[in-house]
Amino acid sequence: MAEVSVIGAGSWGTALAVVLNNNGHRVTIWSALGEEIQMLKEKREHVTKLPGIRLDESIQMTTDLKEAVTGRQLLVLAVPSVFTRKTAADMKSLVEDQQLIVNVAKGIEEKTLMTLTDIIEEEIPQARVAVLSGPSHAEEVGKGLPTTCVAGARTREAAEYVQNIFMNDVFRVYTSSDMLGIELGGALKNVIALAAGMADGLGYGDNTKAALITRGITEIGRLALAMGAKYETLSGLTGIGDLIVTCASIHSRNRKAGMLIGQGRTMEEAVQEVQMVVEGIYSAKAAIKLSRKYQTPMPIIEQVNQVLFENKPVKEAVQELMLRDKKAEHEEFWDDKE
Repeated sequence: MAEVSVIGAGSWGTALAVVLNNNGHRVTIWSALGEEIQMLKEKREHVTKLPGIRLDESIQMTTDLKEAVTGRQLLVLAVPSVFTRKTAADMKSLVEDQQLIVNVAKGIEEKTLMTLTDIIEEEIPQARVAVLSGPSHAEEVGKGLPTTCVAGARTREAAEYVQNIFMNDVFRVYTSSDMLGIELGGALKNVIALAAGMADGLGYGDNTKAALITRGITEIGRLALAMGAKYETLSGLTGIGDLIVTCASIHSRNRKAGMLIGQGRTMEEAVQEVQMVVEGIYSAKAAIKLSRKYQTPMPIIEQVNQVLFENKPVKEAVQELMLRDKKAEHEEFWDDKE
């Protein structure tokens, strides 16, 4: 049994608290919002973000960050990506040397183009940092439906520790050394999911979605390889696996926001209707900046940025993608001498 705190009481943090509690660990959930903690204590469920998922009486809740951090074997950082740096900075003086923090949010910081684990390592240099990611909607994890994720870390020991803490008969965890690939896949798939949602909002079909998923992973993989990630990671759970579930699932907030935009809502109206953080909107600008920095073309992500931030009509964006210059899908292998 381990002492574990989940820093962030959103849907994903709450679902992981349920997993950890079911695994026999002593779990504390922290939130900066007093009303959120009060709701969790009184209702024993997150009524707005994860309704119907019961929180065991043994799970503790607090707004005291020092109480949540001190003496814990594992800290699960589950705040939205835009709050990762501030939360990590607030935790810095409380984290012990070599205390293990596992990031479970997905995103890239627009200003610095840093991954979230890089931010945590910068803000809390004394900590060991890992990442847990994969095709894993909170609504299904909270219900105990079979799910697979990947734990990435600088050392095998840290990755296997996270694996052992989380893994059970319905939550299977693999390990990986490719933290960069895991985080790029997790962040950039949200931008492609916005595009998939836009296509749904326009009334397009399965053919369109298959094209977006396939060409989307090509864009993500092209950039990830240029940045030093491994091809195997992008072809696995945290690459194509996470992309498929986020583009297709009814639980996907990024797909839902994109669908609303495709139906004619503005970006602001879509976010307000989703009522949760739409990570793809924050990652979209960072993704296009990385594309230009590493000189890797990302036409889908380019068009998503234009729709989101330049008021480009969605139908026009799709048309531009379809009418791009003719090209081969892959490097060609036929013999032109014949």
